[in-house]
Amino acid sequence: MDVARQLLQQDLAHIALSLNAKTAKDVERALTKHTLDVDDFMALISHAALPYLEDMAALSQQCTRHRFGNTMSLFVPLYLSNLCANECTYCGFTMSNKIKRTTLDINEIQNEISAIKHMGFDNVLLVTGEHETKVGVHYFERVLKAIRHNVSYLMMEVQPLKLDDYAKLKALGLDAVLVYQETYSPQHYAKYHQRGKKQDFLWRLETTDRLGKAGIDKIGIGALLGLGDWRVDSVMTALHGQLLQQHYWRSRVSISFPRLRRCEGGANQLQNAQLPDEKQLLQLICAHRLFNPQAELSLSTRESARFRDGALSLGITSMSAASQTQPGGYSQPTEALSQFDIDDNRPVEQVVNSITKQGLDAVYKDWLAFSSIA
Repeated sequence: MDVARQLLQQDLAHIALSLNAKTAKDVERALTKHTLDVDDFMALISHAALPYLEDMAALSQQCTRHRFGNTMSLFVPLYLSNLCANECTYCGFTMSNKIKRTTLDINEIQNEISAIKHMGFDNVLLVTGEHETKVGVHYFERVLKAIRHNVSYLMMEVQPLKLDDYAKLKALGLDAVLVYQETYSPQHYAKYHQRGKKQDFLWRLETTDRLGKAGIDKIGIGALLGLGDWRVDSVMTALHGQLLQQHYWRSRVSISFPRLRRCEGGANQLQNAQLPDEKQLLQLICAHRLFNPQAELSLSTRESARFRDGALSLGITSMSAASQTQPGGYSQPTEALSQFDIDDNRPVEQVVNSITKQGLDAVYKDWLAFSSIA
């Protein structure tokens, strides 16, 4: 049975009840185990685990250094387009926003790559809004052919694609794909996704199965914390990662922790959102590390410099830096709208300095340079 079908069988209401029932004894038992199950993970992200955060952090740090060494991988997002055919109430790119839409051409993209390389990055994440007719597979093919030889590791965060399309892009050098379910609750999902193909909850959920079958090197998952019950969504994310490792063991799994943030031109979803605070976010990061020692854990510039500096040695293995969330933001100023607000605005040199001060080595390259067989 595919991963998506197994996730659909989960009882979210039961997960919520189980989370609320966890006690200090459940947390203490989980902290003594070498291999944790999902029930242990629930204990570690429950209210009962907050008094044990220092113990969790120490164990998480030890586990991270043992598995990943003294390294921190750095990457940078490159926004190619803010065109979008979806109506998502939490995103600045949502189709109803009356904003200037921009799609970079190949020359503009190459200018962005030059600026990114000048900053030292060799690990690039290509990002677009979801508009498959104007920013679809043919566009992605042209982009990969033009820039793949200039970067050592190439990731994408775009609309879900067909299996054959992922296979084509892999042959052109695509290494990793990030696809966030946003929320694993079909009811909450329907509330926030009001028009467009992104309304199809199952099509999105099945994306990681297509990525695994296509043999993509790394699959990135995560929930947008605050759309639904963040603890329930986090349990589903943990289970999702575990199932992917069991079914598609040739692919690495990466987990991200984006918290809902204000976006320009969109509805204010923060007013009633149930967001994890920074202490709870750190608790969540440590719980994921202890539950899944093999997973890569990533933290973006959505979070503050202070929080990122405090968390970077406790479980995180990958960080973005000096991010621009609008097309063309690296090579020249643009009037294009940012997708969301970022908090850590430091130049990459300052981020690297913080990493080095904690005894870690900043790594700009995640793979050997791609070379085409053709």
